[in-house]
Amino acid sequence: MSKSTQENENQVQEHQQANTYSKSERFIKRCQEASLVRKIVFTIVILLTIILVVGGMSGYRYVKQGLEPVDKNADTTIEVEIPMGSSTSAIASILEENGVINNDLFYRFYVKFNNNATGFQAGEYTLSPSMTLAEITDELQTGTVVREPIFNVTIPEGKTIEQIATIYEQNADIEASEFIEKMQDQEYIEHLIQTYPALLSDELLDDDIRFPLEGYLFAATYPFYEEEPSIDTIVYDMLEKSEQVVLSYISQINELEQWNVHDVVTLASLVENEARTEEDREKIAGVFFNRLEKDMRLETDPTVLYALGGHKERVLLKDLEVESPYNTYHVKGLPVGPISNFSESSLKSVLEPEDTNYLFFVAAPDGEIYYAETFAEHLKNAEKYLDRDV
Repeated sequence: MSKSTQENENQVQEHQQANTYSKSERFIKRCQEASLVRKIVFTIVILLTIILVVGGMSGYRYVKQGLEPVDKNADTTIEVEIPMGSSTSAIASILEENGVINNDLFYRFYVKFNNNATGFQAGEYTLSPSMTLAEITDELQTGTVVREPIFNVTIPEGKTIEQIATIYEQNADIEASEFIEKMQDQEYIEHLIQTYPALLSDELLDDDIRFPLEGYLFAATYPFYEEEPSIDTIVYDMLEKSEQVVLSYISQINELEQWNVHDVVTLASLVENEARTEEDREKIAGVFFNRLEKDMRLETDPTVLYALGGHKERVLLKDLEVESPYNTYHVKGLPVGPISNFSESSLKSVLEPEDTNYLFFVAAPDGEIYYAETFAEHLKNAEKYLDRDV
């Protein structure tokens, strides 16, 4: 074998050995890296588990503390007065302020989900920080103070925030401007959303919504037991009434696909402004659903009036062109929010609409409503029953 051949073979062997060593080193390195990754992942999993456990335990302790007596061993008593007409929220706040309960929010939830927690009575009570929520609730149902309200205020269906403000100015000595200002206070609205989470949502904070509580101040007659009720008292009473009505239908609302409370309240406000009778409400709700299913605009005149910001005897053709998230001639689907409050009948019609093939209706000035399945038929009804100028 020549010297050069021997050198070549040596070089080949050295190269093979080098490759072998290189592969071994890479394998070892990959193993080390994999081991490191496993250690990092394991550490992260452990940390996340600890965080979840600690967070869960902290949340559990927080809720548990909110539901427990303030001081089980307390032997002191506290005199607490519950004024006439106090809402559940007001009572909860009074109890927390007097140190009888730990958390007013938890107490409101306790009352809401406890079927036996009804019929609170005004009066003076002797309570103790050692009492359980059940004991406090039982005690609050034993009051004997019975007093006629000083006055009542009736809020009709289909009223806007501005109209409601005027009604309270005329009947409860509340400045309409102050009421409106409160309705535009974002911090106040955020507090109410936290107070009534089953009724109010963050959707109300949309910049396009004129008044976040529009539609949520329920139409009813409200008794007042003080000569000068605060705006807070008025708003809480009205929201509690809305919550009471809406939540009685919550199972049906939850059955609607891709719809929530805000959507249902919004559509109920449209139905309220278009129909006078329960029969027409169910038919009109059915028309709205038929149009939505066909991706048609709702095109209802009351949304135009709300978009314009005032009342008009007749909606003109040029009015239909107003660009607004409320104008259903301009936007597809529901408007950004309700245009007024509503009756329970309108709410129920949205949840139980009449099943028809109608896609159009004309609300005549005399209160009659004429329905149509085709656009041609609708045009005839409009020409016959509407007097709409340009």
